[in-house]
Amino acid sequence: PRRPGMSGKGSTEWIFIDGSYIRAHQHASGARRGEYRAIGTSRGGPTTKIHMAADAHGNPLYIEITGGQVHDSQVAGQLIDQVSGEHLVADKGYDSEEIREKARTKNMVPVIPKRSNSKTPNPEFDRHIYKNRHVVENLFARLKHFRSIATRFEKLARNFKSVLMFACTIIWLKLQPAAGPVK
Repeated sequence: PRRPGMSGKGSTEWIFIDGSYIRAHQHASGARRGEYRAIGTSRGGPTTKIHMAADAHGNPLYIEITGGQVHDSQVAGQLIDQVSGEHLVADKGYDSEEIREKARTKNMVPVIPKRSNSKTPNPEFDRHIYKNRHVVENLFARLKHFRSIATRFEKLARNFKSVLMFACTIIWLKLQPAAGPVK
């Protein structure tokens, strides 16, 4: 099941998954012990990573957040479980046979390029479909226009995820046709 407010009549022919880092503000630290914060340390300091699935038009379908040190491939299974489509498109960070097999079990064709040092062929890779992967990157750019997402101020992960869901709802609302004059 998709998250409330995120499901809509998007194009599910192609599903794009990716992750993006968000720098956590210094005031985002210091939450009460026992509460999940989803803030990890990386070279750039405290960060959160947004893992997202988007439809063919670049509209958000599902979001998961983790600490910045979590690799994309560790969350890929959760993203794939929450979406359905004909093709799953991802970058080289998702290059593993386990992720490809998970997509196949959901009746999706994995369009994931192999790493440069790979010895196995990749017959399912469709370069034409992969060229459209920029739509998920554009979605992250749209989300980072919201100041509270570009610099995470919330101490708790649940609050930050709520802000993300609100921003995604605004993106979906902009897709709805404007109501005409009341007669």
